[in-house]
Amino acid sequence: MQYLVAAVVLLALLCMANLLLTIGLIRRLREQGPAMPDGLAPGERMPGFAAMTTSGEPVSDELLGAPALVGFFSHGCKPCEDLLPHFVERARRTSDGVLAVVAAGPGEDVTAHVERLAEVALVVTEPTQGSLQRAFKVSAYPTVITIDAGHTVVTAGHTLPAEVEAP
Repeated sequence: MQYLVAAVVLLALLCMANLLLTIGLIRRLREQGPAMPDGLAPGERMPGFAAMTTSGEPVSDELLGAPALVGFFSHGCKPCEDLLPHFVERARRTSDGVLAVVAAGPGEDVTAHVERLAEVALVVTEPTQGSLQRAFKVSAYPTVITIDAGHTVVTAGHTLPAEVEAP
């Protein structure tokens, strides 16, 4: 019986130590902040970029033009799956340039995403934190950025912005 009591006390002490270490780790991570900003901020200029689309066409900041709708999606991301049909629908209704970037790890099959997006957008696939994601300061998925005719970011976030009616 003494051994059982000692084992329970030891287990309780180990659990408390684990809890304290976890709290310390969480505090340290919060102090360090995110590794990258969470997308371009409104008012920033669209960055210069160049890439090749999945259909073999070159795309760049000059070729995309402005205004533009830019979406970043990741394979296996549930919020991306939820936003994708809404992004495609918005892209169908806009006359703006539309660019979709799909982040995928080695061996991940993103064919379904690419096919859906290719109907309405120029599509680029790249590894996580690829050159376009770094240029647009994307650190979470999905991220949607709208750019005005002056090549300035109007909105950036993880959902589609509200549509603005033309005057």
